[in-house]
Amino acid sequence: MPTFKQFPLADTAEGLTEADILSWHVKPGDTVTVNQIVVEIETAKAAVELPIPWAGVVTELHVEPGQTVEVGTPILTIDVDPGGTAAPAPAAAPPAAAPAEEEEMKPLVGYGSKAVVTQRRARKGSAPAPAAAVVAPAPAPVAAPAPVSAPRGGYVPLAKPPVRKLAKDLGVDLHALTGTASGGVITRDDVERAANGSAVPAAAAASTVDTGYDPATRERRVPIKGVRKMTAAAMVQSAYTAPHVTEFLTIDVTPMMEFREKLKKSREFAGVKVTPLTFAAKAVCLAAKRTPDINAVWDEAAQEIVYKDYVHLGIAAATPRGLIVPKVRDADSLSLKELASALTALTEVAREGKTSPADMANGTITITNVGVFGVDTGTPIINPGESAILCLGAIKDQPWVVDGEIKVRKVLQLSLSFDHRVVDGQQGSEFLADVGALLADPAMAMTY
Repeated sequence: MPTFKQFPLADTAEGLTEADILSWHVKPGDTVTVNQIVVEIETAKAAVELPIPWAGVVTELHVEPGQTVEVGTPILTIDVDPGGTAAPAPAAAPPAAAPAEEEEMKPLVGYGSKAVVTQRRARKGSAPAPAAAVVAPAPAPVAAPAPVSAPRGGYVPLAKPPVRKLAKDLGVDLHALTGTASGGVITRDDVERAANGSAVPAAAAASTVDTGYDPATRERRVPIKGVRKMTAAAMVQSAYTAPHVTEFLTIDVTPMMEFREKLKKSREFAGVKVTPLTFAAKAVCLAAKRTPDINAVWDEAAQEIVYKDYVHLGIAAATPRGLIVPKVRDADSLSLKELASALTALTEVAREGKTSPADMANGTITITNVGVFGVDTGTPIINPGESAILCLGAIKDQPWVVDGEIKVRKVLQLSLSFDHRVVDGQQGSEFLADVGALLADPAMAMTY
């Protein structure tokens, strides 16, 4: 006889209540194995792919791509004993006709989420069936859809790297397709159908994709979901909770840029990418030791100021899914070379959309680099749970007075926003001055 189990939407990070279904990797009738990826979702923190903890045959998908689902809601039904004729189980089980025992399945290796118990109605004339406990799977990193650099005819195919590789292997032109997943993302099934000659051409399928554009008003509306929704809520909370103060400092970083060139030629730093952000990260870690208030946080509930004896350094990164702030754990314990490597890895993972929710939690201070966009400076908003954020502007050639003479130098503007409940003007100014001194003359690090 068929044995059905319902797979609920899991809480892939602490405190999440809902997620958006991006795309399904299976369909009714497909046979799946343990830990096979079955669905891609987007939470308020990241996009993740969920594996299923059982083997069997998919009998029903309860949610369409694009829908927002609450954590714990059954999204898929699977027949784990397909010896008989499988029939779809209801999306939400009705109350049991007779008491049923609840059986809790142990988490798979590496899964730390809580189990969610679902029940099925006991069949007439038979003993009550035990309920299946579904373990929330741990998220697997997922790459964001990568746009093509040279679109043809104004159409940009969206597909993840594995799907692009499959298309290349099968000789399928992604420009000739429009994806069936939310937002027109091309899936593995789309590519395979194209290889079999059954895919819908892009020109015909484009009209079925909801772009949110209204020709009458010439406006496009995009639902506020996922990472952008979370970021907006966090920024509003921070702006209206923490009294922000922002200070500015302009410095000559010519010695830093000269030192950077020396490091490039050194054997120890061969193959290591050292950027102005690397020096800023090191400077923040050193300066935070001299001004511990900057690395503390205001605990409103406990009415305490919590001083952190470590620096989990956040780096604001722009990604295809919005602004995220992954962390370099214990950045203060890393050498300049180790910090450079950590920042390179962090940035690459973020740009590929593979940053996990855990990698974005529990920061102590953040750096945002608007200089990469050619911007001189800014007044950034502090991340919730932190007390300060440093903004790096663009490094530009400007006239500067050196020993009484005007010379062309490499000039950088810094700005520091801090929580005035925790950091007084004196501490904020001292910290910013220390960071500036270290960037203006890296040799100053020897005195810290």
